[in-house]
Order: sequence, then C-alpha cells, then structure tokens
Amino acid sequence: MEFVCSFAPKLASTPIVRIRLAQPSRAAWNVKQNRGFRSSAVFAREAGGGAPSKTRGQQKVFDSVDEAVADIKSGSTLLSAGFGLCGTAETIIGAISRRGAESLHSLTAVSNNAGTAIGGGLSPLIANGQVSKAICSFLGNNKALEKKYLTGEIAIELTPQGTLAEKIRCGGAGIPAFFTPTGVNTFIQSGQIPQRLKGGEVIEPGKARETRIFDGKVYNMETAIKGDVAILRAHKVDKAGNCQFRYTTKSFAPLMAKAATVSIVEAEHIVEIGDLKSDEIDLPGIYIDRIVQATAEKIIEVKTLKTEESPEEQGKNNPALARRNRIAKRAAKELKPGFYANLGVGMPTLAPSYLPPDANVWIQSENGILGMGPYPTEAELDADIINAGKETVTLVPGASVFDSSDSFGMIRGGHVDVSMLGALQVGANGDLANYMIPGKVFKGMGGAMDLVSNPDETKIVVLTDHVDKNGRSKIVQNCTLPLTGARVVSTIITDLAVFDVDRKKGELTLIELAPGVELDEVKEKTNAKFHIKEPLGRME
Repeated sequence: MEFVCSFAPKLASTPIVRIRLAQPSRAAWNVKQNRGFRSSAVFAREAGGGAPSKTRGQQKVFDSVDEAVADIKSGSTLLSAGFGLCGTAETIIGAISRRGAESLHSLTAVSNNAGTAIGGGLSPLIANGQVSKAICSFLGNNKALEKKYLTGEIAIELTPQGTLAEKIRCGGAGIPAFFTPTGVNTFIQSGQIPQRLKGGEVIEPGKARETRIFDGKVYNMETAIKGDVAILRAHKVDKAGNCQFRYTTKSFAPLMAKAATVSIVEAEHIVEIGDLKSDEIDLPGIYIDRIVQATAEKIIEVKTLKTEESPEEQGKNNPALARRNRIAKRAAKELKPGFYANLGVGMPTLAPSYLPPDANVWIQSENGILGMGPYPTEAELDADIINAGKETVTLVPGASVFDSSDSFGMIRGGHVDVSMLGALQVGANGDLANYMIPGKVFKGMGGAMDLVSNPDETKIVVLTDHVDKNGRSKIVQNCTLPLTGARVVSTIITDLAVFDVDRKKGELTLIELAPGVELDEVKEKTNAKFHIKEPLGRME
C-alpha cells in the first residue's frame, strides 16, 4: 500500500511523533461515535450493532443462506474466517453482499486478510461500502481496500497475525486481555500506524499499547476481540453443528466461531448426527448456531505447481533467480537435521530445495502446518492446502495441521528452532524492518512481528539481496524504516556475503564471501561497520 501523505516519512525517522487530529466543524460534518472510533463521514443511517437473536434448541440447519443472514444488524462486528481465500465463507459473504449497503452497513470486519487483489473473501462487502472498519494483519496488493483507506472511507486497524489470533481466542475464552512480546519497540507499541486517514490527515490515530515487564522483558498488553457474528466454512457439519475442517481451512475458523455470539457455518457436506465420529470433530456444536449449504466454489488464490527443472536450471537465464538461489542454497545450511523451521514468504521458501532427501527438517507454515512439503503436481493439487504465501503446497508423511493460535503459540513459545524472513533493512544490532516504506510500501506485517518475537529461543535468519533496486545497502548501521522487531536477527545471508550479528553488543562480523565476490565490494556496498572473521570463509 502507498501512504501518499505528508506524515509518513516523519514516522520512520522520529521515536516520538505528534499527530494532529483533524476535527471538522459540526456545521460541516455530523460527527458520530461508532464502535470506539471517530469518523468524519456523514452518517445518515443508524447502526446500532449487536448480535442477532439466539434461541437454544431451535433447528440449526437453514434452507436459505439469505434467511440465515437476514437479521445481521448494521454496526455489528463480523468475524470472517479464512486465510487468504482458503476457508473463506464465500456463500455466506455472497448473501451478506446481496443485502446491500442500505440494508446492512457500518460493519467492523475482523479477518486476517480483508479481501484480496483478485476478489473473493470480504472484497464484495468492502467494494459496496458495507464495511466501515477492518481489523486485519495483511493488505497485500488489495488496491480497492487501499483506496478506501487513503480516502477515509474505511478505517484499518493493523494487527500482527499471531496477536490477532490470540485476541480472538481470548474473546471466546472469556479472557479480557493478555501480554505478548510481539510488536514491542515497533509502531504497534507506540500506536503510530493511523487507523483512519483523509486527505493526507490522520483522522484517527493508532492505539498505543500499555506495557509491563515480566522477567526483565517488556510485553505489550492486547485486549480480546469478540464478535456479534462469525462466518466460516467447514468440510462436514452434522445437524448438531459439530464441524470437521480440511487441512489449512482450520486457521481462524474454530477461534472465530468460539468468539462470536452467533456463528454461521457453510458446510460442503451437511450430515446426520452420528455420521461424524467423536474423534473426527474439530469444533463442537455448542459454538455453531446456524448451518447452511455451501454452494460457492473454492478459489485458489496462487496456483503453484511442481516443476521438473532444478533451481540451477531455472536460474541459468534469469540472473535475479540465480541470485536468489545462491542465497537459498546457503540458507539451507542453517537447517540442521531434526530442526523445526518456519520459512517466510518469498526467498526463504526456496531453501528446502537444497536439503538432502534424508535431512529430516520439519517445515512449519504460520497458517497451520507442521510438515509442509513441496509444490504439488496437477494431480496432487488441493485448494485446502496452502502456505503462508497462499501458494498451493503438499504435506509430507507425518505432517499435522492446526489453527492459527496453536501455530503462533509454537512460534512465540520458542518451539521453532529457526525462522527465516526477508528484509527491507537490517541493522548492525539485529534490528529488522521488512513491512513498510513510508510514502511507498505498506502491505501489513502479517505474521512477521510474531515470527521474530522470541529471538533468544528461535534463531532469526534474514535472506535478502545486499542492495535494493536503487543500489542502496540493505545492511545499515541503524534502521531508518519502521521496525518489525528490535535486536532480533542473528544471521544475515545476502547474494554477496554472510554476516553473524551480536545482538547484545550491536556488532556485525563478516564470516563468508560469495563465490567471485571480493572483500572490497562488500565494504563498498555495506552501510554499516563490521568485523572480519579470520580466516574468512566462502559461501558454498
């Protein structure tokens, strides 16, 4: 996303920012408080919010999806399950969209992705003006959502993916708040990501976090999210509401169903009570109030298939790919036998291609996989098995799948040995910036802040080109871009060299040079001081 407004460059360069709130006069605007945030838009419609009525004992199966959503109220908080377009309730979203903005509006939508660049998910509700606020972790290339944000038509509360999952889990478990290491020393802690903009002005700033110290470490306090209505998709649902999910469709679905007053599920198969064995039930029926038949087709957001060409063959006539392959090949050496590793979107996903067949490395994907395999063949393709980049993948024997709360619990809890990510900038002290360039790029942090939240237990390895497209070093003495995490990176692997990072001392040590690269080139292209290991190694 592009921040085409004057405040953004200042946010990156100053630790404290004074944000001027634009307060329109009452003569010009009818300012109305709506579910905790201010808007300068004219509200001619009432949006009282609240959940639909709920009666225990009534039949849960609805013949009509339109009937099932008919009493959702304007101003409601809507929890929409799915990851990208995997597991989204397309049938239910279609029915909500058919109600139109005159009948149903001012919704606060909570979803990992608030729609996509290719449509699907919440895209129809955002396009027709039914959503006034989105709470999400990632925007990606969703230009329609970007435009509405920049023009003040919609507020966006960006939340790290793992924090979002835990906020929803707590909402369903009766826990009002919790403390997390995610987002400490970032714009999340300071509240410097605006929620609502208009004409280059910050109409609604972000919310600064309360902090507390436990065992000598700083933690942010996050509050729970509860919904009036949750919408989700399941593979099989019996008439008591018991749900079974397929693979990565599970991500946010159980969490959201538990956190809403009324939960509506669209089922690919509606079965009789008893058809699902007790050990096949992923979500008990107590959390489901309405069941409809799924009629919308599944959408594959990024269809990626296995190729017979080796990475080296693919890179022969593609210098950029050859450079990426060089980095990935070296990164594979960080993956030791028996390791559990999380690989971020992009370059890190290439590393397993260089592992020997008997490597016994378990790849974790933040959307709920432990034991992720390679890209599928056409015959193996399954819309319900995707990675964090929404690409189609496979599962290795022994793989497991789970919801997003469990996934990020593995990460924050230090159970993952190595996490690999890309970077826009890396500081000599291990600071990482990889989600925002003020005035140019702002796609959201996704799960990155969570992935680097426990660097003492999970080694953070950055894979990046040494310089950006303008020839500027990505390795700097001090990051000038908004941080993803402070003092988190332990190893930097580029197309030119490998550096070790002493996070405590804030120092870099050059340990390897890439083939054909000389020390003078690294010195010239590195905007940070560094020591040189003796003897200096070579990347293999």
